[in-house]
Amino acid sequence: MRSPIARTLWRNKLEERLPTRLRRPLRILAESPVVRFLIVGGLSFALDLGILAILHGGVGVDLWIATPIAFVTSLVFNFLLQRLFTFRATNHRGVSAAKYLLLVFFNIVVSDLIVTGFDSQGWSYVAGKVTATVLTTVWNYLLYRHWIFKTGERSDTRACVDSANTSE
Repeated sequence: MRSPIARTLWRNKLEERLPTRLRRPLRILAESPVVRFLIVGGLSFALDLGILAILHGGVGVDLWIATPIAFVTSLVFNFLLQRLFTFRATNHRGVSAAKYLLLVFFNIVVSDLIVTGFDSQGWSYVAGKVTATVLTTVWNYLLYRHWIFKTGERSDTRACVDSANTSE
């Protein structure tokens, strides 16, 4: 693993080679965990739907088999990318995975309650699904950042500032 200084130098060299119009959007992507979280979530949804469409619509696998295969595949993809790309976690993988699975189970239960609750009130189940998705997205980000992928380590920038101050 590279040191924070080596990563910064490498990033600066790479950035110099990019067209000016691409630098800012890529810097936002590199520096914003919220943007990375949303991108990974969108990719996970697309993977889930794509695998479902291929298995059920393309190959003819029964829906009751294709749906969990697609869902579990997207969950693994989401966990790995959120851990490595979004939050760049260094904490224990097993602990993160257990917490992640607990949150997945909680989200399934809450989503089911919201969707069926909307439907039982005569409201659109689609509105319930949208509501559940918005709520789970918000608390997922917060729980991923502060509980599941929390490393307990200082950020690279803060660590560099602190080490510079102690060497004086």
